[in-house]
This record gives sequence, structure tokens and C-alpha cells, in this order.
Amino acid sequence: MSTTYKNVFKQGAISSAFIAESIAKHQSKTSIGAHNIFLGQVRADVVDDNKVAAIEYTAYEDMANKKFHDIREATFEKFNLTCMHIYHSLGLVKSGEICLFVFVSSPRRKEVFKALEYVVEAIKADVPVFGKEIFEDESSQWKVNS
Repeated sequence: MSTTYKNVFKQGAISSAFIAESIAKHQSKTSIGAHNIFLGQVRADVVDDNKVAAIEYTAYEDMANKKFHDIREATFEKFNLTCMHIYHSLGLVKSGEICLFVFVSSPRRKEVFKALEYVVEAIKADVPVFGKEIFEDESSQWKVNS
């Protein structure tokens, strides 16, 4: 029997409107004392004198969604959180645009700082999402995690 996990992928860049809507949903929850947000943005790095114009993200989606689910479950076990959102881009994301959005809420501020760092580090280490850097001269190479 196959388990279906929440799809955390968004096609293209994650918009500021989507981020704002996700955050606004929690303003009326009076049990929350703190929120913390991580926004991963595509950098216009220069590699061998060539500037990154965009990153094209691909993933083993079923495996990645399970990993995101496992990270979420482990984070809720480890920290006193009220809620958590994780979204990652697939497809082309231009330099300056958001490709990863993580949002955590808790009754206490210290929990959100620790939890957010834990989640982002786990995503970078364990989730099979791959980025191909597309340079201004239209050449490309697979991105090294950093």
C-alpha cells in the first residue's frame, strides 16, 4: 500500500503574495507567540567569470515529498511548534527570486529559531532536490549545495 504525502513543490518562483497569504492565516491564532521565516533566494553567483541568471530545480518528487514529511514529523517531535510550512520550487527560478519558503510558529520565540535552523539544515542534507545553474551566456552546470 502506497502512502501519499503532501506536495510541497511550487512551479517556478515562490511569490511574495503566496508567502504573505501563508503568514496571514496565522495572525488570529492567539496561542502563537513567535513566527520565524526562512526564504531561500537564488543568488547571482559568479562561477568562472560567468554570472548565474537562474537555477532550474528538479527532484525525485515522491521521494522528496516523503523526506519533507519525515523532516516535518521529526521537527514537531523535537520542538514545541504550533505549525510549520515548507515549500520548494521546481522548474526555472531567476536570480533574486525565492526558491525555498519555510515558516514555523510556536508559543515561544526560542523554539522557532532552533526549529527553523534544524529544518533548513535537514532539507539541505537529506532532500533529493537538484539545481542546474543557468548562466548569462546560456551555458549550465549542476549546482553544488551551499
